[in-house]
Amino acid sequence: MRIDRPVGTLLLLWPTLAALWMAADGLPSTTLIVVFTAGTFLMRAAGCVINDYADRDLDGKVERTRDRPLATGRISEVEALVLFGVLATAACVLIYFLNDATRYLALGGMAIAVTYPFMKRFTYLPQVVLGAAFSWGIPMAFTAVTGTVTEASWLYFTASVLWIVAYDTWYAMVDRDDDLRAGIKSTAILFASADRMIIGILQVLTVLALYRLGLSLDYDIAYFLGLLIIAGLFIHQQRLTRKRSKEGCFAAFKNNIWVGFVLFCAVVAETHLGLVMPSLLP
Repeated sequence: MRIDRPVGTLLLLWPTLAALWMAADGLPSTTLIVVFTAGTFLMRAAGCVINDYADRDLDGKVERTRDRPLATGRISEVEALVLFGVLATAACVLIYFLNDATRYLALGGMAIAVTYPFMKRFTYLPQVVLGAAFSWGIPMAFTAVTGTVTEASWLYFTASVLWIVAYDTWYAMVDRDDDLRAGIKSTAILFASADRMIIGILQVLTVLALYRLGLSLDYDIAYFLGLLIIAGLFIHQQRLTRKRSKEGCFAAFKNNIWVGFVLFCAVVAETHLGLVMPSLLP
């Protein structure tokens, strides 16, 4: 379940909470905060379990994953599937507290999450599927608050997918040599020597999409200052990966926790300061 490695949970949590604050235009209900926070943890854990089950015959061929429990036989396939069932059932219990529209979206998100681990066998774009799975909480959050999927939620969803493809490509670059030998497909392999350039383009598009989102929501200075910090973090990630070392690529991947946190803080600051301060932008 990767409880001891919370990076993935935080990468999923901050953008989802930001979506709740956006949709509520301020502080969302305590129930929604608890449900989406717990759902983030459960779905990330379930995703890790089904991912390890799907990769049980591949993980042993990759240096970073060869010690995972299924790859070494420390737990059985049946045990893994039972654990996945427990986690998925617990996540389904949470949707009882959401409206009908959000429940239907949740089922779609579950389907994407289960499909993702198998994509690396058939396409060089599994990171795009992961982007959709990790971003699915955004339209769910908007629907849970407003009862409908808004145009802003899809714009934010698009920005999130672009961002996730970028940072998960950093992650895939760590395993690229092993993946090539094992026959695993990824954007890191697809992009080849153009990897850093394409990631840079994705990062620029992410900032532009978030900028357009801010304009559509009539956001002010706090939000756009947050985007400047995010742009700086993206530049820092490019610097970390100048030599494409495994350590540098993994550090760049983990740095995206701060991107999500800054975005969340910017949205919270904007939605709360906007209630008590006049606009600082023309």
